Amino acid sequence: MAEKLAPEKRHSFVHNGQKVFEWDQTLEEVNIYITLPPNVPKKLFYCKIESKHLEVGIKGNPPYLNHDLTSPVKTDCSYWTLEDDIMHVMLQKRDKGQTWSSPIQGEGHLDPYTTDQEQKRLMLQRFQEENPGFDFSQAQFTGNCPDPRTFMGGIRSS
Repeated sequence: MAEKLAPEKRHSFVHNGQKVFEWDQTLEEVNIYITLPPNVPKKLFYCKIESKHLEVGIKGNPPYLNHDLTSPVKTDCSYWTLEDDIMHVMLQKRDKGQTWSSPIQGEGHLDPYTTDQEQKRLMLQRFQEENPGFDFSQAQFTGNCPDPRTFMGGIRSS
């Protein structure tokens, strides 16, 4: 049932008409997917994950990404991998359930409608996590969606 509430598609961050990366999120993590340039040895790629900053590049060149993150992450639980021609950066959210409108601060934010849809999907994931055995994949909100970070068993914390 939880897979029904997984991200349906990745969001694209496009700058000057070129796709920089794709990304998605769950209650606990933000995933960034970067297509690697061809003919560069894998051992030359690097990724530096700090609590509020991300740097990605090829050794000996200016960084491809060198930006502050929208929100802080847990560096001890975050990691990166190279698979085929994709760098996957998994950032563990410090604030579980927080809806990120973009991984990069000040860049490529989702429009308000898409951000609202993400918040609703994360809230349903939270319901699913707190109520195993129930299927919330078809649930809909008729009013404002509560913040997934603060929802506690039907009562919002203050």
